[in-house]
Amino acid sequence: MKRLFSLTNLPPFLKNNILRWITLVLTLLSIFGLVVSFLYDWISGVIFLVIVCSVLSYVFKKMNDLSVSTDNYISDLSYRMHRGEQESLLEMPVGVLMISETGVIEWVNPYLTTYFGDQDLLGKTVEEVNPELDDIFKNNWDNPDCATVKWNDHYFTMLVQKEYRTVYMMDITKYYQIEKDYNDEKIAIGQVFLDNYDEITQSMTDQEISNLSNYVTNELTVWAQRFGFFIKQVDEDHYIMMAYSKTLKEIEEDKFSILDLIRESTSKQNYPLTLSMGIAYGENNLNDLAEQAQSDLDLALGRGGDQVVVKAKDHESRFYGGKTNPMEKRTRVRARMISQALQELFKESDTIFVQGHQQPDMDSVGAGLGIHRLAKMNNKHCYVVIPEGTFHSDVQRLIDKTKKDDELADDIITPDEALQLATDNSLLIMVDHSKPSMSVSEELYQRLSNKVMIIDHHRRGEEFPENPVLVYIEPYASSTCELITEMFEYQSQDAEPISKLEATAMLTGIFVDTKSFTLRTGTRTFDAASYLRSSGADSEEMQQFMQENPDSYMARMHLISMAQFVNDENHMMYVAGEQERVYDPVTAAQAADSLLNMSGVSASFVITHRPDDLIGISARSDGDVNVQRVMEELGGGGHLSSGATQISDKTIDEVVEMLKKAIDEVHSEEAPEEPEDN
Repeated sequence: MKRLFSLTNLPPFLKNNILRWITLVLTLLSIFGLVVSFLYDWISGVIFLVIVCSVLSYVFKKMNDLSVSTDNYISDLSYRMHRGEQESLLEMPVGVLMISETGVIEWVNPYLTTYFGDQDLLGKTVEEVNPELDDIFKNNWDNPDCATVKWNDHYFTMLVQKEYRTVYMMDITKYYQIEKDYNDEKIAIGQVFLDNYDEITQSMTDQEISNLSNYVTNELTVWAQRFGFFIKQVDEDHYIMMAYSKTLKEIEEDKFSILDLIRESTSKQNYPLTLSMGIAYGENNLNDLAEQAQSDLDLALGRGGDQVVVKAKDHESRFYGGKTNPMEKRTRVRARMISQALQELFKESDTIFVQGHQQPDMDSVGAGLGIHRLAKMNNKHCYVVIPEGTFHSDVQRLIDKTKKDDELADDIITPDEALQLATDNSLLIMVDHSKPSMSVSEELYQRLSNKVMIIDHHRRGEEFPENPVLVYIEPYASSTCELITEMFEYQSQDAEPISKLEATAMLTGIFVDTKSFTLRTGTRTFDAASYLRSSGADSEEMQQFMQENPDSYMARMHLISMAQFVNDENHMMYVAGEQERVYDPVTAAQAADSLLNMSGVSASFVITHRPDDLIGISARSDGDVNVQRVMEELGGGGHLSSGATQISDKTIDEVVEMLKKAIDEVHSEEAPEEPEDN
């Protein structure tokens, strides 16, 4: 009996739990209805019994048919799904490869088999079958995400299921090529500028100007035809170019050889003309591209010209050229315009603050004192922000001297005092630097960032204030003190003249930055020095400022004694100071200068542990090596012939290796192309 009522012997629909409950409810209702009918009248009961039996028989039959139909549908669906899974593994356009724990191929679906040709795969290791694919698997075995890989001239999206030792590979070569073509055909916009066109053509005849212009235009046109891009002259010294990103890559591989061609050819004609370019790419909005290209051109010009800046939005700039010292091209007209603009800024401001860079030198402090005097000539109160601490001997002597001067003592303040005195209408002037992170007080810069002026003679870097009200950057100048000295000529003659101490400090700044008038010295440098000398600059006091104390002298000699050549190159030397010994940055810079006095040494690098617990590099060059680019690779900057950087969280030995790598990278970028054999 127990076996009789088991689920296996029941009708199909009663095996379903829901239908079983429905059947039970209908049966109970029917029995209840029959009992009531027979109690009321036996004839009615008989009639109702017949009806109930007929209805229940029909309902139970339909429920049974429905249950059988559902079971058949599910069985068929399950079969088709199982069959589909098997077929998909065999026919779907995705490669599947299973590997044993020993690296042996256990199974490969037909789709992936076609990429192996006629090779026998099963039972062999991936390395035996295809070493290239084996390397790809090893490099991505622990990667839980999809990776795009190249194999057999095809591109695949590959996913590794490490726990099942299964690799899935989908061929996306077609879509990869579409994406590549799309990126290659994005538009790049460039601004091309003739750096010193106005200065060169001033003394030329109309015919000579026309010949020069035609030559440059022809060379640029030939260059454009060679690479297949568009270039159009929009002004005497201005061109605009449009190219595909693919073309831009080819031009970058050529390292913009047009710069060297124009410079060298025009130099032979005694008209040394140089080009600067700013090129932007990567944006779909042409207005944004044009703005970025102009910004890149401004950066190239701010770095001294004769170079190219290539940049995509939110990416680092790439620099090409800049192999030569910039030629002096600023005019007295520009100096007068800047001086007048500065006077207007003075009038619009209630208080002036001037600050130099961290670890101030004579040029930085001298420039600050020069701005202090200019503000006083315009009846404005100016504070010179000097950090607390002990500085190199020359700077310390100057600061001690200013604190004893009745006119200057109260206006030399610390960064904390400056923050307390600053108002929304104050003007901040950054001298001898343009990077906010290098300022004496970055907090003061942030406080007055809406009203900042920059006066500097270093090449502009990527880090730059967002919206300065006035920028006066002249890489052609010897020093910031030279730039500020020129402004005195355009001040009111009734104003109180520059003091003896201020003139001496500024002349010392020029003297130090030009290495006693031997580097980056032009006619304007001597004009500025002559003006300061006539204003009372004391040469004897200047010599006293620059006297070196015995400790600094011995430290410098010690550094020089440790000099050695870089990568067996006999024209570049470096010094690695001891990790545990701290050196003054000025001492390191002086050691780098001294190394250049050695015969055959064209570049020097001095690496030392600084007082601020950073590792500093001072770099110097005679012009043959672009040390600015080397320092930029390491996060710093400077001039072609002088640069510096500071690095944190590294040891001396680690910085030495970083320096050597940066030198190799810059050297490879600037190495000329090998001539082709005819």
